[in-house]
Amino acid sequence: MKLHDAQPQYQQLLDRITPFVLYRWLGAAGLLALFILRIVLAQGWYIVCYAHAIYILNLLLAFLQPKFDPSLQEDLLADEIEGGGEDMGESLPSQRDDEFRPFVRRLPEWQFWLSATRATLIALFCTFSEAFDVPVYWPILVVYFFVLFALTMRRQIQHMIKYKYIPFDIGRKVRYGSH
Repeated sequence: MKLHDAQPQYQQLLDRITPFVLYRWLGAAGLLALFILRIVLAQGWYIVCYAHAIYILNLLLAFLQPKFDPSLQEDLLADEIEGGGEDMGESLPSQRDDEFRPFVRRLPEWQFWLSATRATLIALFCTFSEAFDVPVYWPILVVYFFVLFALTMRRQIQHMIKYKYIPFDIGRKVRYGSH
């Protein structure tokens, strides 16, 4: 079987598992646990683990960010005002109105899951090659990762507070038409 023949079957498998969000994430968590168990028991491949953690952090940040960054829109609006735009008096209502705007992610949940699962599989396979087992002092990598995580999440939370958005559905779902 050639790779060209396997592509439609792979896509069909992905299409079938798309609606099962909980089971997809449980499978990804199980794969991640297997990867961590491999790292701990083999006592090596810390660079692979660190690179994997940084990549997952990058995916998480993209998942938490809006697709259309309000800080960029604010900068564009300020530039337009400073430039004395051509139709300053005839502009449409801005995004500052209190209209409902759904949160659109920069990285959708499906892409987050797929990228994280692929990265975990690649990292797991890297642990079977001695070429990736670079000797490092792992406590420094752990401390550096947690410092990086804390700083980036602090910045992200400040951005969320400043522009008043929450990237999660909080509260009860309202279903219309059911009794």
